[in-house]
Amino acid sequence: MKEKKVSESRAYTTYRVLPQDTNPAGNLHGGILLKQLDLIAATCAMRHARKPVVTASIDRMNFLRPAYVGELINLHANVNMVGKTSMEIGVRVEAENLLTGEMRHTNSAYLTFVAIGEDGKPSPVPDLILETGEDHRRNKEAKERRAVRKQELLREGASSKS
Repeated sequence: MKEKKVSESRAYTTYRVLPQDTNPAGNLHGGILLKQLDLIAATCAMRHARKPVVTASIDRMNFLRPAYVGELINLHANVNMVGKTSMEIGVRVEAENLLTGEMRHTNSAYLTFVAIGEDGKPSPVPDLILETGEDHRRNKEAKERRAVRKQELLREGASSKS
């Protein structure tokens, strides 16, 4: 299986916030945003694996600032790290005021996807070629998050046996 560069799998999309997308406070509803995050992250993961993928986890979702009706949401997805069958995808979300051009970083999230083979089981994914200093930083941080996730799963497994 041939290695792939981070840039070969990168994905980007936009979403215009409409009145039906808001919560009672008048901000973009978190559930609407989570759906868009999952879609763009899955696209990025499929570009890398060239196989169907399933969401295994959302490691973290930071809501930094709200997005408002009429704004454009820009979602940027990158493969941060790959394992044998899994990939961590980082998504950065920015809101753009279409009247002023102002851009605000509103959210960040890390999602883990598993590639699925024709037999319906986890399937190997290509190794990742890190191209930039930013790619190396994201990869290092993703490995740290993966170690924390593994520890948490071990603790959860031990506590469920008690």
